[in-house]
Amino acid sequence: MLSFFSKPRIQGGVHAEQHKATTAALAIANNFPIPKKLYIPLQQHVGKPAEPVIKVGEKVLKGQLLAYSQGLISAPVHAPSSGIILDVNDYPAPHPSALPIRMIVLETDDKDQWLTTQIADDPFRLNPEEITLRVGAAGIVGLGGATFPTAVKLNMGRENHIDTLIINGAECEPYLSCDDRLMQERAAMIIDGVRLMLHGMSGEHAVVAIEDNKPQAFVAMQTAAAPFPQLKVMQIPTRYPMGWDRQLIRYVTGREVPVGCRSSEIGVTIHNVGTAYAVHKAIRLGQPLLSRVITVAGGAVLRPMNVEVPFGTLISELFDFCEADLGKTARIIMGGPMMGDSLPHSGLPTVKATSGILALTQNELKNSDEQACIRCASCISVCPAGLRPLDMANNIRINQLDAAVDLGLKDCISCGCCSYICPSNIPLVQYFKYASGEVAARQQAQHKSEQTKRLIDARNARMERIAQLQREEEQIRLAAKAERERLKAEQEALA
Repeated sequence: MLSFFSKPRIQGGVHAEQHKATTAALAIANNFPIPKKLYIPLQQHVGKPAEPVIKVGEKVLKGQLLAYSQGLISAPVHAPSSGIILDVNDYPAPHPSALPIRMIVLETDDKDQWLTTQIADDPFRLNPEEITLRVGAAGIVGLGGATFPTAVKLNMGRENHIDTLIINGAECEPYLSCDDRLMQERAAMIIDGVRLMLHGMSGEHAVVAIEDNKPQAFVAMQTAAAPFPQLKVMQIPTRYPMGWDRQLIRYVTGREVPVGCRSSEIGVTIHNVGTAYAVHKAIRLGQPLLSRVITVAGGAVLRPMNVEVPFGTLISELFDFCEADLGKTARIIMGGPMMGDSLPHSGLPTVKATSGILALTQNELKNSDEQACIRCASCISVCPAGLRPLDMANNIRINQLDAAVDLGLKDCISCGCCSYICPSNIPLVQYFKYASGEVAARQQAQHKSEQTKRLIDARNARMERIAQLQREEEQIRLAAKAERERLKAEQEALA
């Protein structure tokens, strides 16, 4: 059974300035026009990119499979609308680097015609394995930002006998309110998705955790969950990063995830409310993951809102719809301002991980003039992972990455609390992101080097075996020749 604590300890975190009120008060906009072209990346999830099954010039229907998943950790990609495949090629990725990645370009036909699908009359009569198969085929991934394939987590839940499913409704990032509006307007569908996920993972209990700055969402979700005793909806304190999985698990269940372990090892798994809603649509309606609700906000946006958008829509089209003033835009961020990525331009597509698009003015950005550290230790007090940010940053500055790893670099979640609170404007989280990338690159290079060495050693061993066989064959040949000459000599002697 679940156990709840009246005042669990919350480690670190900050009370970031909120900018949710404008968008949270407005209903989700469902009138976004279908773009003329959709740029659909094959890599919208953790794991291997999907592999196309369509050809240029082919007509497709909405919901049709465009690319299949490769391997266990992967997810398929489907057509967000009907139309014709124009291209399968490399285009700039929605990433700070904007480096090209493989995409499918779909020219829409304005018909938005759905592919005919079959759905189960009563999905709860399906066995759990069938639920996870349908979730996987729908291309559903974690919509909280991790984009890990949902079906894999459901299977892990069943295999590891996980008893508690936590649905993350914290949405602690400033500006973002898409999950808040989703819970307010589509609570019954989310709860149905939670029940289906429980069934798919053979779980016992589910808890929906919502920050206490979302009272309307809390009431809506509590009302929708009331008929189901295995579901509980609870409020959690408004504090960033309350949505971090380990923090949330600690607060909701009182259990601690050991360092180096997964939450599944203590009987808990976490999914986002948007993921639960996507599961509902996949199982009840037979609809794969094709779109999501995105918060478009920031000081440069004249009409901030939450809007449902098909994947592959260019950010520039979102800005046109929401009347963003690019002249006032000092920075474009995909996601929230704390953990989101700064993008170089608006000609990039939305993907499954896109929870928000922000057009921030210069006044909304923190002063970037870095000053000397005043040793206030604020970064230590707010770190939810219990790290020493300044010590790690000092080692990174002098390229002592191994020392930074020893201090806990790999435990950093890049939440940005340390940079947010630093009175000297030291870009601590940028140091950690750089170092994490550099460590990963070095490990990859080392792995490649070791793999190359193994291949060379295997080739050398193979060539040595071949040479040995050749030597043995030569010895046999010479021995046979000698025997023939001996027999010939004997025959000549007898003659």
